[in-house]
Amino acid sequence: MTQDPRSALLRAALDAAEHGWHVFPLRPGTKRPALHGEKTCTGTGPCASGHLKWEQRATTDSARIQAAWSEAPFNVGIATGPSGLVVVDLDTPEHKASLDAPDGAATFRALCERARHAVPDTYRTRTTSGGTHLYFAAPDGVRLPNTAGTVAQSVDTRAWGGYVVAAGSILPAGRYEALSGSVAVALPSWLLTILQPAPTRPVGPLRLPAVDGSRAAVAALKAECAIVAAAPEGLRNTTLNRSAFKVGRFVAWGDLPRHVAEDAFQAAGEAVGLTAAECRTTIRSALDSSLRTARPREAA
Repeated sequence: MTQDPRSALLRAALDAAEHGWHVFPLRPGTKRPALHGEKTCTGTGPCASGHLKWEQRATTDSARIQAAWSEAPFNVGIATGPSGLVVVDLDTPEHKASLDAPDGAATFRALCERARHAVPDTYRTRTTSGGTHLYFAAPDGVRLPNTAGTVAQSVDTRAWGGYVVAAGSILPAGRYEALSGSVAVALPSWLLTILQPAPTRPVGPLRLPAVDGSRAAVAALKAECAIVAAAPEGLRNTTLNRSAFKVGRFVAWGDLPRHVAEDAFQAAGEAVGLTAAECRTTIRSALDSSLRTARPREAA
């Protein structure tokens, strides 16, 4: 007899919890959290002492899981941070909506070869878009952030502040499926080196080399680097992207050498704990985008 969707999804949630992974409900047929947001929080129940987000409410408690999944056929989200997981997301070109995009699985395999290791045999799932999620156990005492493109193009990671859709969850395009492995093996040391943020160090006054051109360009660069240096955790990469994009117009106008902007933002980004690779990727992308879209000086 075919198991009804609600029972199957409850079983998927309980299976994940049995691995020690903290789960929370996603809206039926989607990847979006089903829990209420801060604006609609009534301050009761679990939120009696203040609003709790999905990462804080994720649980391994079987009674809570059964109660939640008795209400609807919720998909299953796994909060990677509380679960002690780092999940490597290998995208496909189709998922990126571009056949020119690199294949994440092939890229990751090449990275493993360069590190002189086989692709780790760990718990993995297939997404509905044809991508793959590789589950790794995070090192004790290490709090890693999410990344996008830090490891390589089409290779993202989910850790603290992130979640993944668990095997058994159902989307219109199909079902997330467990492929192989029953245990999330330890995160490889070479991959940890790439993902671990640089230690935060005090940021002194920004010192730029002498730059010919607009004083406004240099002033804007200093101001935006200061904004990056003050960015709170969780918004640092976004802030770096936004600030580099703003300064890009001065590069487009010829008021600021590109390498000066890149070096200054690289220093500011690393100083607040972003990895060198993450800074380079974000800065390059932001400046490229700014140069493509910059309006003429007269129209700015």
